[in-house]
Amino acid sequence: MNMVSLIPPWAQHYEEFWDSIKARNSWFIKLRYSAVLMLVVFLTSTRLLFRISFTPTQFYAISSITLSIFLYNIILTRLQKYLKNSEEGFNPVHFSIVQMILDLYALCLLVYYTGGIESPLFLLFIFHMVIGSMILPRFVIYSSACLVIIVFSAIVFAEHFGLIVHHGIAGFLKFPFYNNLSFICVSLAVFAFVIIITVMLANEMANRLYKMEENLLDSLDKLNAAEIEKENYITGVVHEIKTPISAVQSYLDLILGKYLGPLSSEIETRLKRTRARSDEAIQMINNILKISRLKLLDDLGKEELDVKRLIGSAHEKLKMQIEAKEINFTLIDNRKNKRKILGDKFLLEIGFSNIISNTIKYVDKYGKVVITMNDIADGIELMFCDNGVGIPAGDIDSIFQEFFRGSNIRHKGYEGVGLGLTVVKQIFTKHGGTIRVESPSSLQDETHPGTCFIITLPII
Repeated sequence: MNMVSLIPPWAQHYEEFWDSIKARNSWFIKLRYSAVLMLVVFLTSTRLLFRISFTPTQFYAISSITLSIFLYNIILTRLQKYLKNSEEGFNPVHFSIVQMILDLYALCLLVYYTGGIESPLFLLFIFHMVIGSMILPRFVIYSSACLVIIVFSAIVFAEHFGLIVHHGIAGFLKFPFYNNLSFICVSLAVFAFVIIITVMLANEMANRLYKMEENLLDSLDKLNAAEIEKENYITGVVHEIKTPISAVQSYLDLILGKYLGPLSSEIETRLKRTRARSDEAIQMINNILKISRLKLLDDLGKEELDVKRLIGSAHEKLKMQIEAKEINFTLIDNRKNKRKILGDKFLLEIGFSNIISNTIKYVDKYGKVVITMNDIADGIELMFCDNGVGIPAGDIDSIFQEFFRGSNIRHKGYEGVGLGLTVVKQIFTKHGGTIRVESPSSLQDETHPGTCFIITLPII
């Protein structure tokens, strides 16, 4: 049976839909174990509690059916583990249909061997139809309902006309009803009516829920499309802003290179400051572009990478800034396990560069920066600690938000707009890692509380 004809097209790649089907299948399996227990109690206690008895044929038949239900339920339990949410092959929807067919067959036999129209178990057909309506598409459950009505009616009429043996429960009824044609006709008419109405109502409610899921999924798709369009627009606009700034830098380089004539020391100092500020503007633009790239990318590059080498590369790029402030920079590798990580080299280099750049920026001259690498369960822990200005306790929860800047640095001449740590968090989160911040750090002193960024990444 083709899956496309069994479920709505929108749900074919909707994991939540498949998860709900799997959950209902699991619930159905657990319920079946309860049914087996109920049948065992039904067989063993009815004589004591209700003074009714079964013939040897009934006892062995019901026992065999109960054992069969228990055995095929074990098989279904194991089979469920291998189901895949795929358009091809056996999937959870097919699994639901198989369960329903097996249960209806077993229930028909149970009803037959417990009295047919006189059986107290025939009401379980209604319960079964309600559960099926929650899982199966409309045409499948309606077909099943019609089949149940036809099969049950055939059993009842066959017993009435003597075509098959009637197995009544001794002591359950004072007078038999299977040979009363009026009672049979009225009972079957009511049974058919209840079955159809039950299926109609239950399936209608299930379809309404599925429709709501479809509308919700469609809305989410539109929101995602709008977000992508917005990010593309931002990327385009920001990239265009970068062009005139780069042109200004070129003119500044010509002037500072004294290709247009000599400069006084005061003008040269101001131009160098302007050049430095333009570098910061370019870096700011690059950060925005990186954020947009992260939001637009669904797949990261995946290659085996040495974390120590990535940190070393970031350190090398920032070496001049470290030496300019004469920072005591230390890398401590406590790892016994030197296994690599799997990730996007370009993005991880951005992440480590931003973290180290952040520590350098907020550390005073002759400050300390210590990077410690430790083994943890199934991963690596990286601690970037400094003895810089630190982060106020009230700001720690907001430090990774876009455009957020600590309350202790906003008006103290530190450059930046609060995007670097946002980029960092997105990078490490997308690589299955975590990042958190502690302040004061282990390097704190009386005037410098310092900060520690603790990053964890999974290893191969």
